[in-house]
Amino acid sequence: MTACVRSHLVSTPSVSRAQPARPAAPRPAPPHEDLLEHLARTTALGPNEAARVVADVLAYFSESAEEYVRRRHGELQARGLTNERIFERIALELPQRRFRPAGFSARQLRRIVYG
Repeated sequence: MTACVRSHLVSTPSVSRAQPARPAAPRPAPPHEDLLEHLARTTALGPNEAARVVADVLAYFSESAEEYVRRRHGELQARGLTNERIFERIALELPQRRFRPAGFSARQLRRIVYG
């Protein structure tokens, strides 16, 4: 190759074909979108505030019974209650709370349905 041809090949910009833009993948709806819309519509909360409130409530109810007992024991102990008083109080509180369900095996699920 001559120097002239070589320099032309080096300096010629490569031609690339523009690829058509792909349509954006649809975004998944935020969790509990219907609840967020309901709260924003029926309260003075804006959409971001409603989302924060829902996230806080879900976090509150995502605690397992064991996690609740440990956390609550620490809170009551910090207030100076004795273990005897703490356990009495927690025993009264537990039935009033909702907890994240334990993981169930397929067999346990069948027993729930069919006894």
